Amino acid sequence: MFRWGVLSTAKIGREHLLPAMVEAENGVLSAIASRDLSKAKALAERFGARYAFGSYEDLLASNEVDGVYIPLPTSQHVEWTAKAIEAGKHVLVEKPLALDAKDILPLIKLRDAKKVLVCEAFMVIYHPQWIKVRDLIASGAIGRLRHVQGAFSYYNVDPSNMRNQLDLGGGALPDIGVYPTVSTRFSTGKEPLRVQATIERDKKFGTDIYSSIRADFGDFELSFYLSTQMAARQVMVFHGEKGFIEVFSPFNAGLYDHHRVELHNQNHTEAQVFRFPGTQQYRLEVETFARAAQGGKERVFTLEESVLNQKVIDAIFRAGGTDDWETV
Repeated sequence: MFRWGVLSTAKIGREHLLPAMVEAENGVLSAIASRDLSKAKALAERFGARYAFGSYEDLLASNEVDGVYIPLPTSQHVEWTAKAIEAGKHVLVEKPLALDAKDILPLIKLRDAKKVLVCEAFMVIYHPQWIKVRDLIASGAIGRLRHVQGAFSYYNVDPSNMRNQLDLGGGALPDIGVYPTVSTRFSTGKEPLRVQATIERDKKFGTDIYSSIRADFGDFELSFYLSTQMAARQVMVFHGEKGFIEVFSPFNAGLYDHHRVELHNQNHTEAQVFRFPGTQQYRLEVETFARAAQGGKERVFTLEESVLNQKVIDAIFRAGGTDDWETV
């Protein structure tokens, strides 16, 4: 069994990843660390972890942990990923891994030197609905892909939330802009060449709160909008010459809608519906990671892919300050 350690008691861990680790068939939650030992002990007791540590360093030094999950604030991801790698631990780090693509490159060298697995936590690529979208496009089900359209929004104006704190890496693009980008890249196997963007920032927080983006993939175009101050919505549509594919709850399947993908024909007279009830994408993520860390030939989200995805976000930020296309 793969022995997990978790750095911090963050909400995403409590609500999604820790339950997934407990339910996983090939892993156990071994240890939790917090700078407040009482919080680590309380969460360890809640989820049945044997060990609780009052510092992240103590957990990384433990022989009872094979790999760690890092859900710290975005601004701390690179630092603690590097420390975990140095300690010889496999690392699953919450997205976004970095705020600049160049910051990921030293982690690749460190990963290779220490011979550990390091992945950014994009749970969507493990969900069978996205594998179905990829397979439908590859099989020619919608003919030539011409346009991808997406949206991801929620409403959050809490000043204490890290997503509204610029110094912690907050903002819509780092938090949710990565999803339309990564799901399009995953589904098509293509990379964008250039981007255009309009970006609005909150006057108080300084974070980006709304973006409208165009990405030129050469053969097709991706357009999507994001917001942290709009009513909650998620959707992705892949529109081809012979039909289109709509993903109704693309990123938080089961929360915004059912696990549902629809394939429509050219004349909009027929639709095939693909449902994936009961799918737990976070459990699939941690189980796949554990198998890969133990030598399995699993398809995981590599650091090289993280660089490519972050380059797109970096280019969008640059484009937001101009009226021109920005090369990725």
